[in-house]
Amino acid sequence: MNHSLMQQAIELAADNVRRGGGPFGALVVRDGIVIASGTNQVTRCNDSTAHAEIVAIREACRVLGDFQLSGCELYTSCEPCPMCLGAIYWARPERVFFAATHEDAAAAGFDDAFIYQEIRLPHSERSIPMIRVVDEHATRPFEDWVNKPNKTEY
Repeated sequence: MNHSLMQQAIELAADNVRRGGGPFGALVVRDGIVIASGTNQVTRCNDSTAHAEIVAIREACRVLGDFQLSGCELYTSCEPCPMCLGAIYWARPERVFFAATHEDAAAAGFDDAFIYQEIRLPHSERSIPMIRVVDEHATRPFEDWVNKPNKTEY
C-alpha cells in the first residue's frame, strides 16, 4: 500500500467537493503508476452510475484496451458502495485500498445500507418491485452464448 497514492485519492475527492461534485475519488494503479483516475460525476453528468470507482475503472479499461484490470490496484477515498463493489469484482483488480468507511459515508448522507437490505428481500417485496416475466425464449441468449464458438469469455 502506497500512502502517497491514498492521499492523492483523498485529495481528488476533496477537490471534487470544491468543484461542486461528490466527496469521492479513485485511482487505478499499475506497477506504481496511476493509469486512470475518477471522481464522483453523478450530478455533473446526470448519471447515477458515475461513481468515482466506476469512472476510474472505465478510463483504465480504455487506457489498457482491456475489460479487466489484471495487475492493477484500486485506491479509493471511501469503501466502495454495492454498485462499485460489483464493478470492481467484474473488473478484477488485484486489490482495493480504501480510506473512509461506509459508516463515514453514511454519516455524511451517503448511506447504502438500504441497498444491502433490499438485496435480501424477495423481488416482489423490494421498494422498487422486480417482476419476472416468464417467457419461453428467456434463456435463448444464454443458449446462443454457450454455443458460440468464438466468444470472448469474461
